[in-house]
Amino acid sequence: MKSTNWNRRTFMQATAATLAATATGAAASDLFIATNTYPWGTFFGREKKNFPVHSDEMLAAIAASGIKGYEAAYNGVGEFDGLAERLAKHGLSARSMYVNSQLHDDQWEKSIASVLALAEKGKKLGINIVVTNPSPLAWGGTAVKSDTQLETQAKALDTLGTALRELGQTLAYHNHDAELRAGGREFHHMLTATKPENLHFCLDAHWVFRGCQDSQVALFDAVAHYGSRIVELHVRQSTKGIWDEVFKPGDIDYPRLVKWLVENKLKPLVCLEQCIEGNSPNTLEGIPAHQQSLAYAREVFAALA
Repeated sequence: MKSTNWNRRTFMQATAATLAATATGAAASDLFIATNTYPWGTFFGREKKNFPVHSDEMLAAIAASGIKGYEAAYNGVGEFDGLAERLAKHGLSARSMYVNSQLHDDQWEKSIASVLALAEKGKKLGINIVVTNPSPLAWGGTAVKSDTQLETQAKALDTLGTALRELGQTLAYHNHDAELRAGGREFHHMLTATKPENLHFCLDAHWVFRGCQDSQVALFDAVAHYGSRIVELHVRQSTKGIWDEVFKPGDIDYPRLVKWLVENKLKPLVCLEQCIEGNSPNTLEGIPAHQQSLAYAREVFAALA
């Protein structure tokens, strides 16, 4: 049997490796990870369950998965009634919220007022990031906004972002695939014609990937151009373009994204949005799927802790 020479250098290297592994494990477990409620709706729908957003049933399911952060879409101030108590009951906290907005036409001032009313309620829960995707003209269609509408929308986002900063909150722009049509003119204009201090970026890597015909090149070009504005990540994975049940290795190189974020000293909020669609695998229900997604997310995003 070959003996091991435990000289000082060997001992120091082994000790450093042990400490690094311990630190990585601690960072992974300490990393705050949230979930958006939308993916839970996709799983509940497949399971023929009806668990309303903000309900005890939905919050209990999220808590059972081990996830601690709660990001929901809000449409009315009444949705906050009793929510603080229910979140505390299930050991959850909210640092971000998703709101709809219509900012490209003459309704933009009314829409801003609605968002601000929701944001003020959210602030009482501890929410400091307000994510919005200004409504496309037609979901699933091919229509695009005119140049005038894009200019109106960008100015409205600047106005909304300024008002939220006065409340101590951050506005983050979110896109789906619709904004990447016509050369991505809507996506690029929102992040070019606005001030970075007024409009930050919630990067949903998979929507950029899908909106550019499943292009990881386009995704990392977008990160290179607008990455400094990232304050939140919406995390989803696919295999050959089809959404997976579980966040795991797949089409999008998340370790590469994390490396870029670390190199640029950015620590965005990580929010799981691992949804299912028609052709997704059907082997897991929502809770075990999210348990597995959380385990892999802690591994991949540990460096952001």
